[in-house]
Amino acid sequence: MPATTATLLLSLTALIAVIDGDTFDINGERVRIANIDAPELHRAKCDAEKRLAELARKRLEELLADDDIEVVPGDPGTGRKKDRNGRTLAVIKSGGADIGELMIAEGLVRPWEGKRRSWCEQD
Repeated sequence: MPATTATLLLSLTALIAVIDGDTFDINGERVRIANIDAPELHRAKCDAEKRLAELARKRLEELLADDDIEVVPGDPGTGRKKDRNGRTLAVIKSGGADIGELMIAEGLVRPWEGKRRSWCEQD
């Protein structure tokens, strides 16, 4: 992720498009929040996952609307810069607070553990 991406987030928030609870586009670049696993919005396996995914997406939109957004490139656990889908991995901060940790505390997402797990009780 170029160093200017954080500046773009601060000054061009209108260019942010939230895809789901852990992914957004900024100025044509797809970014995945590295330290969380959000429920799938477009490929939900059950109604509960779909509902939680919608709440997580809405909350991420609210958090990214802040004027004090910082992008810290790379996955702090692995050091990877991109995920298997080619998305830029980054920790995102709002007012110095880690957005991923905040969303975990709010029960909207969970910590990323290296692989996806089901959000549905019966899976």
